[in-house]
Amino acid sequence: MVKGIGIDIVQVSRIKSLMEKYGDKFFHRILTENEINYCKSFAYPEIHFAGRFASKEAYSKAIGTGISKDFRWKDIEILNDKRGKPYITHTVENEYSKFKFQISISHTKDYGCAVVICKE
Repeated sequence: MVKGIGIDIVQVSRIKSLMEKYGDKFFHRILTENEINYCKSFAYPEIHFAGRFASKEAYSKAIGTGISKDFRWKDIEILNDKRGKPYITHTVENEYSKFKFQISISHTKDYGCAVVICKE
């Protein structure tokens, strides 16, 4: 049974501006080292940072809390399997860890977006 669905879209130019203004400081607040390293492995990391940012926002919408005291940015990690398919892992045990999640991330040079489905 589906418990929730979340979607988010982010302008890549907004992420690029944050990168220029704050450098790595911004990303270390919201992403894990694995996520940062993954994004930086591409020629245009801002596109992948936008996708990861949108993913975490979409997750927070799927569980119904938004980014709040009940869900912090680093409570989850978005990784990729050997074929490149993204998946969500929990870095902390909480009430949402018991659910299963499906995620899809897409991006162009201008936008990054993600959809997350939370299932029992």
